[in-house]
Amino acid sequence: MSGVTDNKDRSRYELAVDGHTAFAAYTIDGARITFTHTIVPAALQGQGIAGRLIGAALADVRARGMKLVPQCEFVAAYLAKHPEERDLIA
Repeated sequence: MSGVTDNKDRSRYELAVDGHTAFAAYTIDGARITFTHTIVPAALQGQGIAGRLIGAALADVRARGMKLVPQCEFVAAYLAKHPEERDLIA
């Protein structure tokens, strides 16, 4: 997943860069995953980290055959810019 890992214990996808960790938190209900918020540390902002993180997370969601609820504003914005991923929306 291009450095992105699914930390199931903390219910979030993570991407560690230069000693900082960006993450996208989620909840799971059956075959539906709800992304609740995405956090990118200030030191990593402006580098496309959130896009890499969400792109890899959505690839994993697709591989797992799940549908998503984009409660997080960043995930919703990502989907608006990437219409090829909108079929994942529950």
